[in-house]
Amino acid sequence: MGGLAEAAVNDSLTAIARRDTTLAQAVIERDVKIDAAQTEIERRAIKLFALRQPFASDLRVVLTGWRIASELERVGDLAKNIAKRALILNQSEPIGLMRSVERMGKIAAAHLNQVLDAYATRDVQAAVGVWFQDDNIDAHYNSLFRELLTYMMEDPRTISSGAHLMFIAKNIERIGDHSTNIAEHIHYLVTGEEIATQRPRGDVEPSDG
Repeated sequence: MGGLAEAAVNDSLTAIARRDTTLAQAVIERDVKIDAAQTEIERRAIKLFALRQPFASDLRVVLTGWRIASELERVGDLAKNIAKRALILNQSEPIGLMRSVERMGKIAAAHLNQVLDAYATRDVQAAVGVWFQDDNIDAHYNSLFRELLTYMMEDPRTISSGAHLMFIAKNIERIGDHSTNIAEHIHYLVTGEEIATQRPRGDVEPSDG
């Protein structure tokens, strides 16, 4: 399921960068596979709870898998949202600041990759490392938000495309949030404890539903 979510994020970002309508449509269509994977994981988790009644570390394994599946389903939805925006943007002339969106997207995609690797290897230090880097994505988002506002005010013709880029940037920021959530789940899985420190977060703006 993590691989499907990663592919959705990477492909949605590529669809924007390359103005690839076919790839964007493929991301949207593939989302049902991520949803189906989450449903199957939940079904198996419930069955384990009912039949095996796991305790201690086994309970954490099942509970963490269930929680991470939920995070990944949301990541898939956000990637689908990005792909839908890409379909709209591809119908108009490209505008500036796309490179900034791409850079932010690469950071979020890298965080997702790192945290899923950390889950596979039970590497709590790597997970916490991603957790502490969340403010980097927030800073990129806040900077890009201000740049887009300035860009649209200077040229009202770009308002429609600029608004779509804002929502894309917000979806990327939220993917970063889900990666940090997964990092928290990994910390709980390995240590049996919640992360005590409050997660670093920047200012947030309205999201895309």
